[in-house]
Amino acid sequence: MKKLRVKKELPSFKSEREEAEFWDTHNSLDYIEDDEQVDIEFAPELVEQIRERAKTKRVTLRLRVSQIEAAKEIARRKDIPYQTLIRSWIAEAIRREQGEKA
Repeated sequence: MKKLRVKKELPSFKSEREEAEFWDTHNSLDYIEDDEQVDIEFAPELVEQIRERAKTKRVTLRLRVSQIEAAKEIARRKDIPYQTLIRSWIAEAIRREQGEKA
């Protein structure tokens, strides 16, 4: 059974501070009407980016500060994000290692 939300009337505020204090203690969902289904069409390029991102997994690595700074400097010279540079180094090392085992 779906519970219908009753929209509450939003009060008038004398200042931004008063409004901020109000929202600190109230749920904004109480002041909007029931959600309405909306069809959204994504650009094909965005859909592909989302699919590719879903194939990745976040990992945490501990690196020395000097290693991170060196990677950032090299990435700046190549005009790419340093995380992209580090990922490319890892991918290259994996290809090299797999090639040696073949």
